[in-house]
Amino acid sequence: MASTAAQTTPINPATAPYDYEVIVIGAGVSGIYQIKRLVDLGINATVLDANDGPGGTWWSNRYPGARFDSESYTYGYSFSKELLEEWHWKERFSPQPETLRYLNYVVDKLDLRDHMQFGCKVAAMQFDEEADLWRITLTDGREMSSRIVVTALGPLSTPTLPRIPGIDDFQGIAFHPANWPHEPLDLSGKRVGIIGTGATAIQIIPVIAEQAGHLTVFQRRANWAAPLNNGPISDEEMASIRARYDEIFAACAQSPAAFEHVPDPRSFYDLTAEQRRAFWDELYEQPGFSIWLANFPEIFTEEAANAELSDYIADRIRQRVKDPAVAELLIPKDHGFGVQRLPLETHYFEAYNRDNVELVNAKATPIERITPTGLRTTDREFEFDVLIYATGFDAFTGAYDRIDIRGIGGKKLRDKWARGPVTYLGMLVHGFPNMAMLGGPQVAAANFPRGSETAVDWLTPMFQRLWQQGQTRFDVTAEAEQAWFDAVRQSYDGLLINKAQSWITGYNSNLDGHEYGHTRYNIFATGGVEYTKHLKAAADGYPGIDFA
Repeated sequence: MASTAAQTTPINPATAPYDYEVIVIGAGVSGIYQIKRLVDLGINATVLDANDGPGGTWWSNRYPGARFDSESYTYGYSFSKELLEEWHWKERFSPQPETLRYLNYVVDKLDLRDHMQFGCKVAAMQFDEEADLWRITLTDGREMSSRIVVTALGPLSTPTLPRIPGIDDFQGIAFHPANWPHEPLDLSGKRVGIIGTGATAIQIIPVIAEQAGHLTVFQRRANWAAPLNNGPISDEEMASIRARYDEIFAACAQSPAAFEHVPDPRSFYDLTAEQRRAFWDELYEQPGFSIWLANFPEIFTEEAANAELSDYIADRIRQRVKDPAVAELLIPKDHGFGVQRLPLETHYFEAYNRDNVELVNAKATPIERITPTGLRTTDREFEFDVLIYATGFDAFTGAYDRIDIRGIGGKKLRDKWARGPVTYLGMLVHGFPNMAMLGGPQVAAANFPRGSETAVDWLTPMFQRLWQQGQTRFDVTAEAEQAWFDAVRQSYDGLLINKAQSWITGYNSNLDGHEYGHTRYNIFATGGVEYTKHLKAAADGYPGIDFA
């Protein structure tokens, strides 16, 4: 039985029948904050991470152009006034190197590094029903045990490669952007091919277009994108931001997506077509998600409103791309603007005006095979020195599927989730006691650190209740889990997102079981404000959770 002193003094691993009270898997944004809360409580806890340092996605994704699409000052942690006062964000949208420096600064400032173990990739987790603890096996054969496991695996941490024959035959350099080489990669004079035009590729393409001898982009589906409108943050502006942090985070708390941007209070129909276009001209020039999230609510629910906005954005693309035929290829025809998560870009469309950039319509002339020297479409052969597979991620559930997680009766989590995730509040799973998820499926999709702090601040008091009562197990009931799944499913009602081939709804053509038409309810689609209301109600006595 767990010690009742766990809330004030560390568990002694020499006397406890297990190694740790809590093991956190993942040293990214969520894992860093969770271990901070546990250390503050004096809990014997550790973080395991497969990488060689903290940072999570910001450790792994080092591709050219990688940066926030959240305003930097809304992305950083809000729990520490000292952190907020000391850190100076250099750009409105921070690039990967600065973000990684920030997370390392937080880890060192809070003396968390001693509570982290790197190079530790988890292969399997088995719940021991008699001892009420998890037995964890690492890929190097080491074994650990813990009363509680918190998975902070990241919703976009598992890259997927294209299902194209011959992928192992290419003799040049090839990789997914999530595995971009950590050492400098000189692309000058190189023939580069990139497959995919999703959010990652939209960041990469403008940068490497300026470096490569020639860049060929293979587009399978066109994506909408809008200007990031990035810029530096001066000392004076940073001082102003520091003075407004309470106001900034309060605004994020009132935003469905936890950004500063909130929907326009007016109706789409309150304005004439000319007034709407003038309003959109203003939003298009503003930084970040203004054109998406500060717009009229009807663009997410009504076909006519969304079609008018989509036509506006299409015209903007035509203005920026010199070749009309190329512009039309870059304008999506299978979904409206903003009905799936919007990529933000810097000179993306202008990249196609360069003489050394070619766009290939891979839907009209599909890729047949990767060859030793490049690839072959139904139309022609291409030769490359470098191939980049910007083909997305196995979102939300992929990182869980790659660990053999077994709960009560040896049931596998991947089997339970074979047709899509089922959770309670996106944090607990019936039949998998003493396991909690951060950034997992069926939470509200939002500015990630804002959601992470909310989740950690909900879970940690629940752990304290367990320790204070001297109990050793918690598990959500099947009824509570089903009720949450029903609420998640209902949150999609009336939204145009239902018609999009989006990773939010589980679509990924590179994965079996992720076909368009079978919705995997990966998020609570109504947004963070409503989600927080559910969390507050669920924290009042923790109905639906069995403590034993």
